[in-house]
Amino acid sequence: MPAKSRTYQPQKVRAALAAQTGALRAAVDALDTGQLDLPTRLGDWRVRELLAHLAVQLDYVPAHLDDPQEGRAPLDLLGWVAAVGTVAPLLDEQARVRAGADFGGDAASVAAAFGRSADALTGLLEKPEAADPARRFEIRLGSMALSDMLVTRLVETVVHADDLAAALGPAAFPHDRQAVAAVTRLLADAFADRAPGGAVELRIPPYAVVQAVEGPRHTRGTPPNVVETDPLTWIRLATGRADWAAAVESAAVAASGERSDLAAHLPVLG
Repeated sequence: MPAKSRTYQPQKVRAALAAQTGALRAAVDALDTGQLDLPTRLGDWRVRELLAHLAVQLDYVPAHLDDPQEGRAPLDLLGWVAAVGTVAPLLDEQARVRAGADFGGDAASVAAAFGRSADALTGLLEKPEAADPARRFEIRLGSMALSDMLVTRLVETVVHADDLAAALGPAAFPHDRQAVAAVTRLLADAFADRAPGGAVELRIPPYAVVQAVEGPRHTRGTPPNVVETDPLTWIRLATGRADWAAAVESAAVAASGERSDLAAHLPVLG
């Protein structure tokens, strides 16, 4: 179990976030109007609502950076992963309002609206305050270091870019490598935090290895319970986009050992 949240190099986070946001913007610019009404794997959200949600997430930090601090309790990245699902109804409402206001038109108007949000975030990443290690940012769930808040934007842009790719299919989305690495590690650490122990070794090459789940702890050699998968499959499992049994059946996950069934511990982010 991680004693505390892993640290992420702020410069690398900002570079990864700028690259991931740029890739998203290019994908949105290439959409045609008919694609905006395609269904997604997110309930009754169409691509329009998904893009509206992404826009909210992209411009939220720039829009609220200078809000007064209210003294909310400190929140680290593992705490954010554990708690963010509790605000899902609010996020859904925000997406629907934004979709009606800015994302109800044709492809060109949607791309323009999305571009404004992308510009807001990438503009912030170039400002000195984005590199200030002491800067705090408050959200409903607590007070985060701004550097950690930017890691949460990586989660949003990676997870929802994959949602967009699933809706549009079949081409893969060109994720930024460092963005995927950071999100993989955070969700692996969150899994180990949620299911503490040392009975299972979860391997997600080339980015993460964690030990978790109660039971006998191995000390040397190959552990008796091993789960291995690729980064995007892990992200989908950890966020409820993929079914554990189906992933094992399709060989997207290799699981060996009597304690290697992780279904009861997933997802880790709602």
